[in-house]
Amino acid sequence: MSNSKDLLGVIPIIPTPFTADEEVDEQALRNLVEFSISIGIKAACLPAYASEFYKLSDDEKLLVVKIAVDQAKGRMQIVAQSNSPSLKIAIKLAKANVAAGADVISLAVPRIFALPEVSIKQYLSEFFDAIPNTPVLIQDFNPGGSSISVKLIDDLRLKHPNFKYLKLEEPLCAPKFEDIIKTTKGSVGVLEGWGGLYLLELIPVGIAGVMPGLAVSDILQKVFTLRQKGETAKAFEIFERVMPQIFFSLQNMELFHYAEKELLIARGVLKNSIARKGAYIPDASTANYIKELNERILKLVEDIKKY
Repeated sequence: MSNSKDLLGVIPIIPTPFTADEEVDEQALRNLVEFSISIGIKAACLPAYASEFYKLSDDEKLLVVKIAVDQAKGRMQIVAQSNSPSLKIAIKLAKANVAAGADVISLAVPRIFALPEVSIKQYLSEFFDAIPNTPVLIQDFNPGGSSISVKLIDDLRLKHPNFKYLKLEEPLCAPKFEDIIKTTKGSVGVLEGWGGLYLLELIPVGIAGVMPGLAVSDILQKVFTLRQKGETAKAFEIFERVMPQIFFSLQNMELFHYAEKELLIARGVLKNSIARKGAYIPDASTANYIKELNERILKLVEDIKKY
């Protein structure tokens, strides 16, 4: 197993590529893993929301992890998302992903319906106990309210040494991130989600990294590095140029899949932007605007080579 302390910086989500008949495209997925490695990515995650995990069968979820692990061959860490609102199924997925060679297991807090924090604590505690020797990344996105409390985070990390990372996706979270880092004494690496939207705000707070889409991950890695080095003007210059694409695509998760895959086509990595139905069907105006945004990203990829 790789050292989980290396899970820092930009950890992109690898999308699930599909064939014309909506089957998982193994060769295209292998190409995405190779692209990740070629641009210097040290760790990548799948199958998450940005991988359309909610449209995959359990067998397919395990399949994409196996393919990614096999293709990476230790050159990049694989973070295997093992989500299910059922703890029993989540544990089954996690154990299978560990057996397949995943370096880190990621789990989303179940948020289909509101649960009291005591229920969430039980769910997470038993999950940690099920794979005690594997580093775990907990993700929490709660559309109905705030994410898990700092007290719960601290209680869990004191009881479970394999609780190594926490990804939160909510606005105005800098004070909470500061509180988490202080309370846990930095033992839990805090990651920002939501496409990297709040990256520049949170780097000075002390976040360990960010989990964006794959297509802009090398750009955000440059932003992350420059900001950490104190080269603020350069970091903002690049960030301001990538932000229109990120902001526009995040208006809708299904729109994000289309925009992400279209950008990967533009970058010469994918051959199609097929998403499983139901999928977002862009109108002509939206498709043209995404094409325009993607052309600007291609120019930015060339320009950042000078930094």
